[in-house]
Amino acid sequence: MEQKHKITRWLESTHTTWFTIYASLCAFALYTCVYAFRKTFAVATFSGLSFAGFDYKVWLVTFQVIGYALAKFIGIKVISELKARSRGFGILLMVAIAGASWLLFALVPAPYNIIFLFTNGLPLGMVWGMVFGYLEGRRMTEVLGASLAVSFIFSAGLCRSAGAYVMRDWNVSEYWMPFVVCCLFLLPLLAFQFLLDKLPPPSEKDEQLRTKRLPMNKEERKNFTKAFLPGIVLFTLCYVLLTAFRDFRDNFSADIWKALNMGDDPSIYTKTEIPVSLIVLVCMGSLMLIKNNKLALMINHLIIAFGMILIGIANLMFEAQVIGPVLWMTLVGIGLYLGYIPFNSIFFDRLIATFKYVSTVGFIMYVADSFGYLGSVAVLFYKNFFQKGLSWLSFFLTGGYVMSVAGTILILGSMLYFHQKHRARKKQQAI
Repeated sequence: MEQKHKITRWLESTHTTWFTIYASLCAFALYTCVYAFRKTFAVATFSGLSFAGFDYKVWLVTFQVIGYALAKFIGIKVISELKARSRGFGILLMVAIAGASWLLFALVPAPYNIIFLFTNGLPLGMVWGMVFGYLEGRRMTEVLGASLAVSFIFSAGLCRSAGAYVMRDWNVSEYWMPFVVCCLFLLPLLAFQFLLDKLPPPSEKDEQLRTKRLPMNKEERKNFTKAFLPGIVLFTLCYVLLTAFRDFRDNFSADIWKALNMGDDPSIYTKTEIPVSLIVLVCMGSLMLIKNNKLALMINHLIIAFGMILIGIANLMFEAQVIGPVLWMTLVGIGLYLGYIPFNSIFFDRLIATFKYVSTVGFIMYVADSFGYLGSVAVLFYKNFFQKGLSWLSFFLTGGYVMSVAGTILILGSMLYFHQKHRARKKQQAI
């Protein structure tokens, strides 16, 4: 029998508080480092460059998102069937391919280097499910999942600020900047991956409270989908809107800030994202206090709906000049991530626990993600083929209104479905 590492033995015997702090920090720090391999390039505008009639940066974003979307479809099978012992190697392999893609992007001249955004996005699309696999199915999954999820709010600002500083203070070109930033984050990434890999599997008590988590084969995935199809359709459509809006905000924030005459300050990215991270973390983590899985699932729906409504209100206040650009982007970020974060951890974990369905979060999360990023690609094509003359800022505002109204209707429909589904199941069990 393989001897456990001393860190694993300590984690098995230590108090839940210390376990939670350890796992949360490792997951947060690891995915922050991974994010540097994905989104740092977004801070560059590549002004004046175009290819085949479209902005060069639009091509870059589109190819990365296509790779990321394809990874989500592949991940429906790969992540749901992935064994726990393969997670660590899988993460490092995916990150290595993504980093090599940035090196090739710098070496190969434009526009031929566009293809390396696809080879960057494809492997990185698998990493989230691998990292979350360490955290799901535990009593404290809300806190762990929230810590992991807010990492890409915080890291989106941190990595863009790092990229902006590297270009401004080190005189690194827009082409080499992503690879240079990756190198800066590489050693911390390896350290935190080593530490996260020492987490022990969920305990028996975890399994009693949150349902046992096991890989799912094709037939099990098919049965799960059939059992909850209407609800899956409703929350997936809502998530498509959230993903497209969030991806647009991430990829074109530099262009939006430029339109607001605030694009020259590298710290602007962290000014808006740090308060968003803290508020969302506290809100999501507090759900751990709710022991009743059905109640927690319903509250998740309400939080998502509140986030959607907040975006619409923030847009109205900004256009009425009641609030300034920084507060507007902060409020939009809070609303966006109050909707987006639950789907990336807590929502699906509570769904499985509510219906006591032996399965894995990775499957349903990648179903939603695959269509989410497909929606993101569709939005990019729509903007560039049908709304080419519309500014990034105007398009962002319009998208916020659409998502606020349609998303709220969809998520409340999902809430009603799962409420009725659970009540019908209770009645059946009582017979």
